Amino acid sequence: MVGRWSVAADEAARPGWAARLDLAFARRGERSVLVGRAHHGPLRVQKALHPEGPGVCQVIVVHPPGGVAGGDSLEIDVSAATGAHALLTTPGAGKWYRAGGRAARQALTVRVEPQAVVEWLPQETIVFDGCEASMGTRVELADAALYCGWEILCLGRTAAGETFSRGRLALATRIERAGAPLWVERGQLAGGSSWLAAAPGLAGRPVCATLLLAGRAIDGEWIDACRAIPLADGVLGGVSMLPEVLVARCLAPAAEAARGWLSELWQQLRPRALGRVADPPRIWNT
Repeated sequence: MVGRWSVAADEAARPGWAARLDLAFARRGERSVLVGRAHHGPLRVQKALHPEGPGVCQVIVVHPPGGVAGGDSLEIDVSAATGAHALLTTPGAGKWYRAGGRAARQALTVRVEPQAVVEWLPQETIVFDGCEASMGTRVELADAALYCGWEILCLGRTAAGETFSRGRLALATRIERAGAPLWVERGQLAGGSSWLAAAPGLAGRPVCATLLLAGRAIDGEWIDACRAIPLADGVLGGVSMLPEVLVARCLAPAAEAARGWLSELWQQLRPRALGRVADPPRIWNT
């Protein structure tokens, strides 16, 4: 018992990574460009890419440690000036490890100026059993600004048969324009909770995913196009709308199924809402 306590105490006392990444995008003629990039700790982007042409700047947010451990704190701040268009993704699945007695956190802040667009499309997040974490997203939109973002959470390493039997995950999302909320959501997932298996909860699916499109009047035809997309076996999904927010959610047996459905939704919505063909980032195929 003494040995076990000593290991746990040493782990809890170990300092975590504190990392911050600030990115600023602007419009220069026909080009959307990355004009500001500052980082502290293990968060960075290596290069601004324009595979779709000059109008969209794509960046890949890299977290070199490869996973988030107990005590780690990640802050990402993204701003898009008037007319800029930025798409951000990640090189692979994010991993949130067992807490070891300390909570981890991630805070994403997105500011979008008039006529600008930010797409936040990370690959899935794998939440290890025993993880204690909070993930917060705050989006501030100007008039005629648009945000499209998704979140794919996999509770436990399902390929290894792991479930989310202990730990806690707090989630918060707020999207506002001029201080007025368009979408506010808070939730908490407790490891081992009966709610994870209950029909009104996650219905026994280890993966939950949400896509939000906000900042523009939602056309009913967009909803119809999204609802026409077939769901894979074992996937539960639905699409709904507020006046300026489209919400799509699904529960899935595996991250690949959830990501595939969200990607198809994005391919339907992007040309309709943004006037641009959906060209998936190449990193998604690696």
